[in-house]
Amino acid sequence: MAAGPVIALDAMGGDHAPDAMVAGAARAVRAGLRVLLVGDADRLRPLVPAGVDIPIHHCPTAVAMGERRPTQAVRASPAPSVAVTMRLVAEGRAAAGVSCGHTGATMAAALFSLGRLPGVERPAITMVVPRADGGELTILDLGANVDCRPAHLAQFAVMGSAFTRRVRAVERPRVGLLSNGEEPGKGDERVQKAGPLVAATGVHFVGNIEPTAAFGGGCDVLVCDGFVGNIMLKTVEATAAVVTHIVREEILAHRSARAGAWLLRPALRRIRERTDASSLGGALLLGVDGVVVVGHGRSDAQAVSSAVRYAARCVEEGLVDGVREAMAAG
Repeated sequence: MAAGPVIALDAMGGDHAPDAMVAGAARAVRAGLRVLLVGDADRLRPLVPAGVDIPIHHCPTAVAMGERRPTQAVRASPAPSVAVTMRLVAEGRAAAGVSCGHTGATMAAALFSLGRLPGVERPAITMVVPRADGGELTILDLGANVDCRPAHLAQFAVMGSAFTRRVRAVERPRVGLLSNGEEPGKGDERVQKAGPLVAATGVHFVGNIEPTAAFGGGCDVLVCDGFVGNIMLKTVEATAAVVTHIVREEILAHRSARAGAWLLRPALRRIRERTDASSLGGALLLGVDGVVVVGHGRSDAQAVSSAVRYAARCVEEGLVDGVREAMAAG
């Protein structure tokens, strides 16, 4: 029988729900993880593969991906699947919650049921991405807060550093503040005011840093406000898609290139594994009093399985306690 933390999965959230959610849960269970599906049992039960034991917490309603009032939707009665998922975590019936549904609804549900950790004013969406030097970069905030104060950026620095120590096992994470130049006078007023506040937290602050330097290995944690972070992430995703399209176009246009691509297949496969969203799993809602993973709306079965694995790892590494201790020390 599988051991380890139980991960509650919002099976009704996401563009490909519930099929991809159940398929991803089945992959995770086969890999030895424990998953509790939350959603309409009548729809979910027929999708569970034979021989795979996945309990279901029945919940007949869900928040639509196009919902324009996520806070009201989460408060509706009966409670939708994402709200029930977070409530199960708050009640201790699950160790973490995962949803690939409406991001705003996931955030609202997490805040209502779990609340913020002491000292945290604004939770932050946090993601780990590969760096050009072979390492990894923790970035926050990626969209939870579109209007941050300098003090919020300082809190992000503390939380991101704690996460990087606990989950990524980086002993003394280097923290950089995203700016348009490395000099202290660079950046907008918010960034200029945030610098001294970040330095005062006691994290290993390396100062202002440009995106090129950050992705090249200049820091382990990159701090920014949610508006800038979200645009940066989407720009990176768009650039990767354009480059992939151009490479494919060039390969198909030349016979010699097709032969070379055949020889490079193993390397290309490894590149995809390092950069594909389905391998990364999702982002973490850092700062709430519980482990919450926010998956991409387009998540397929592999991405769902990765998100569940990521959530379980965060629980096992004691992430919440690590952030709590860091905020108290700061």
